[in-house]
Amino acid sequence: MVQPMITLRRAQDRGHADHGWLDSNHTFSFGDYVDPDHMGFRALRVINEDRVIGGDGFPRHPHRDMEIVSYVVEGALSHADSMGTGSIIRPGDVQRMSAGTGVSHSEENASKTERVHFLQIWIVPERRGLAPGYEQKTFTDDEKRNVLRRLASRDGAEGSITVHQDVTLYGSLLGEGKKVEHPLANGRGAWVQVVRGDVRVNGEALREGDGGAIEGESLVTIEGLAHESELLLFDLA
Repeated sequence: MVQPMITLRRAQDRGHADHGWLDSNHTFSFGDYVDPDHMGFRALRVINEDRVIGGDGFPRHPHRDMEIVSYVVEGALSHADSMGTGSIIRPGDVQRMSAGTGVSHSEENASKTERVHFLQIWIVPERRGLAPGYEQKTFTDDEKRNVLRRLASRDGAEGSITVHQDVTLYGSLLGEGKKVEHPLANGRGAWVQVVRGDVRVNGEALREGDGGAIEGESLVTIEGLAHESELLLFDLA
């Protein structure tokens, strides 16, 4: 039986890479940053907080057997891939690319002058060798304000994008003093990632960039501590 607990991952303890054009913080091991104690949480493998200068970005590169979710915080991200898909991802948009048997893509700042700030999230799929796929939807601030809005799920419930894994992703914009609660079924765990602002999760204060793993609990309670705080919650098998 898993003992009730929340394990915090503070923003300042994340891996960090500064490439000039890219400033990236790694919640879990990624690239040259390897920490055996932080290799992911359940099916959640990567949360990178990336900031890319205007006129630059990631040139086309390959992926396979991974569900890749992009969540833009500020600015706009241009996406193009070998499936022929092209789009601009802006705040409020959630994009999922299933790499499956293999896909290549590029991600570039859609602006020549303004920085783009986004989260790149990788989820290990339920099986290897899936057909590559792509999906993008917009979720307004009003849809997420003071509630947990379902953004991604295995079955695409409530208009969420689909992911090929038993995971549900929620997003919220919490006002100061506002609370949301999320029940956890027996054996499931949750990861909360603070995008901006300050919140209290099951009694623990988390600030911008902080994350936390919740296990052995039946309920996740999140309270806003700032004028407006933005967060993501993953419910994982």
